[in-house]
Amino acid sequence: MKLGRPFPSPTADVGLLLTRVLIGTVLIAHGWQKFATYTLDGTAQSFEAMGVPVAQAAATFAALVELVGGALLLLGLLTPVAAALVVVDMVGAFWFAHRSSGVFVDQGGWELVAVVSASAIALAVAGPGRASIDHAIGGRVRAEA
Repeated sequence: MKLGRPFPSPTADVGLLLTRVLIGTVLIAHGWQKFATYTLDGTAQSFEAMGVPVAQAAATFAALVELVGGALLLLGLLTPVAAALVVVDMVGAFWFAHRSSGVFVDQGGWELVAVVSASAIALAVAGPGRASIDHAIGGRVRAEA
């Protein structure tokens, strides 16, 4: 392999699968937390305190995108749609909750939402890989450069 060239397909597929599983798992955990631990009402109250407009709707959107979108990414199903919705969710989280707290997550910073966004963007651009439901039902494979 030469520098600047893409990895062979099987290697790329493993990398895409690992990315989907890891990001999907993190998103599912955060979405479940909004439903089960904080509750939607508690999440909405927290969003309202942060100045999020239409806090109840935003809380429902965030919880659903993280839980369902995370599951879709993990499975590689409707990957471009799920990834786009995750990016929208993370932009909102950055803007309303993390932008003024610096980089580091232990200080309330934006590093987690940035990494989740970057991963979702990469999956939207590269595709889910061959180890995905998208590929199984539609033959979608990462575009070769």
